[in-house]
Amino acid sequence: MKSSSIIVLLFVQSIVFAQKSALIKGIIRVADAKPSGVHVINLSTEQEVVSDENGVFNLEVRADDLLVFSANHLDYMRKIVEVEDIKNAVIYVEMTSKLTMLDEVEIINHSRINAVSLGILSKPAKKYTVAERRLYGATSSPLDGLLNAISGRTSMLKDGVEIEKKQFGLEKLDGLFDETFYVETLKIPKEEIVGFHYFIVEDFKFMEALKGDNSFLITFFMIKLASDYKAIRDAK
Repeated sequence: MKSSSIIVLLFVQSIVFAQKSALIKGIIRVADAKPSGVHVINLSTEQEVVSDENGVFNLEVRADDLLVFSANHLDYMRKIVEVEDIKNAVIYVEMTSKLTMLDEVEIINHSRINAVSLGILSKPAKKYTVAERRLYGATSSPLDGLLNAISGRTSMLKDGVEIEKKQFGLEKLDGLFDETFYVETLKIPKEEIVGFHYFIVEDFKFMEALKGDNSFLITFFMIKLASDYKAIRDAK
């Protein structure tokens, strides 16, 4: 009985530790490019910093915060903060430079060859995102589900899933429409386009249309949401 109590106590302590914020040092490494000028955004707190010439940055984080890294010369990437990162007070991030386009590329379509066509699975396997895998792991057993629910970790991980969905939406919106569509059709000023994107990814119906690549509904909801956005903006 005592050993069980100790295990539960240690588990709860680790959860409490994970929920504390801490200022950590980040180091970005790139094999064949400069690590400077990388924008690092904590989507959980919306804080943003830029790495220096050595790829170093400092940022306030908590365990399970979702960090995104972007630069014109590097491939976009995401990272979820681990408890170990906070304990070590440092995060190492490996990024890759963007590939040079080739003059000619031969594409061989193997899309029809999969686990279902080979008879391994009866239906396609569900694909989990990083945040979804963390939530699944926290609730996969009755004991884990109970302890994580009591500590508040399950609620925190659910928030992480929602944040990740919104980030996917923001990525999909990037470059989806020309700037003139926002300025001339939606009457959204150029400098407010990013803020408008953050506003519309909060709408469930719009996100469903975006997920389904329904261009008609995407446009329809954007026109409606642009009106709501301007009304809220002008009321401030």
